[in-house]
Amino acid sequence: MRHFLNALVLLGWLAFPAVAQTTPNLRLKHELDSLYEVDQRYRTMLFSPRLNRNPDSLAAALGVSKEGLNSAIMGQMIRTDATNLTRVQAILKQYGYPGKSLVGAPTNEAAWSVIQHAPALIPQYLPMMKTAAETGELPFSRYATMLDRQLVFENKEQLYGTQAQNYNNKEWFIWPIQNPAQVNQRRKQAGFKTTVEENAARLGTSYKVLTLEDVAKMPK
Repeated sequence: MRHFLNALVLLGWLAFPAVAQTTPNLRLKHELDSLYEVDQRYRTMLFSPRLNRNPDSLAAALGVSKEGLNSAIMGQMIRTDATNLTRVQAILKQYGYPGKSLVGAPTNEAAWSVIQHAPALIPQYLPMMKTAAETGELPFSRYATMLDRQLVFENKEQLYGTQAQNYNNKEWFIWPIQNPAQVNQRRKQAGFKTTVEENAARLGTSYKVLTLEDVAKMPK
């Protein structure tokens, strides 16, 4: 009987390794901080005003021509995304979601950011992100943003108005929202500090209520 109970304890420990990982892990925190810095490095270059103001100096720093600067940055971003994703998937498998209890804030957003940039894997990890958000391990607004992204991929209405799309590769618009009259209330409950109108302005457009039918009629 004693050996049977010991076996049950061992099986329980093996089945739920991620749930038990709540003691702060400084080594993991430092690793995730580094992963996040790399995750953002080339995106910052692409969207930084410096790229428009002085592309020559940035091209020189990267050792590429001015004409090849954008593709060089994109290439580096794709390579680092792939490396980061492999490591983050291993971390998620070992620890579950590395949330606030394990790595503190804002490091608890690092794994989310890497998965957010891997659209094909969002459905796999979205339930994990939801649990982390509902238990305070991840800001709920981060889960809400990822949920919106997945809904847009599925050609469905988003809930929080976080996602913008463009048509003709020029004009941007906020993707249709379910019950748009309630969106700012939902955003506030999810922890967003801005309204959907303010978020649209941040994304460089103005908010207009659209339906999926309106989007379907837009010129491609």
